[in-house]
Amino acid sequence: MPGTNREDAAVGVDTDEIEGRYAELGDYTVGFERFPLDIDPARYFVGLPGDRCGCPHWGQVTTGRITFRWLDHEETFVAGDVYYAPPGHLPLITAGTAVIEFSPTAELQRTLEVVGTNMTGASA
Repeated sequence: MPGTNREDAAVGVDTDEIEGRYAELGDYTVGFERFPLDIDPARYFVGLPGDRCGCPHWGQVTTGRITFRWLDHEETFVAGDVYYAPPGHLPLITAGTAVIEFSPTAELQRTLEVVGTNMTGASA
């Protein structure tokens, strides 16, 4: 059975806003993400359908708070909560939040291509 932990997962992104470590487990990617600053990353999703994340995520908040916003509602999760965030969301994250998240690898890669390009453009 495949498995991993935060220390063994490869660093995929390391900026002032997010540290993300990722490992593929079958058809899914597990992400260990930490957010040292308050962040509304909506600008990074521009260019995706509806300018929103099109990838579903299953996760647990290990510290802090994350809010997922859809066009018609929002849901907030705090440390200890588990969640399912279907496609069409935008996250809003408070400083000190950490999550462990599982996402279908193919959909996540498509999303991260756009997000990565937007993050690079924002830091230029």
